[in-house]
Amino acid sequence: MADFFLAEGRLRPADAAAALIVVGSDGHYLMQLRDQKPGIFYPGHWGLFGGAIDPGESPEISLRRELEEELQLRVSGLRYFTEFAFDFAFCGHGTFIRRFYEVQVAESSLRGLVLGEGADMRAFAAHDLLNMTRIVPFDAFAIWLHAARERALKA
Repeated sequence: MADFFLAEGRLRPADAAAALIVVGSDGHYLMQLRDQKPGIFYPGHWGLFGGAIDPGESPEISLRRELEEELQLRVSGLRYFTEFAFDFAFCGHGTFIRRFYEVQVAESSLRGLVLGEGADMRAFAAHDLLNMTRIVPFDAFAIWLHAARERALKA
């Protein structure tokens, strides 16, 4: 895989929505191997499905659209999980958010998915994902938070 630091293409930050797709009851996460193409963040890395929020779209509508485009997956239940803010003022842009939603899917439904974007898809246990070197870092953090949510301190 090519070195993502040397990838070509101008990166354009945008608000985005991503799905923590939890497969069955064993807690595996469905991941996308990102394409090796210019102009995307972390090409050739495993990341969550989702994408940029188009103008006028809500994050939920955007994520539903992205999941249909990327997997031919129609979801009715999205459960808000968390949101990260990224400050791009250092390069003349503002602050952008990446909103994460939990999406539960049955293991049997994986057979009906069609990969429409990305080089591969696979379900991984959180432990295995978090020990990989080529995973989108902010997605890895969201997965860690989700997998460790029972350990979070309650007010």
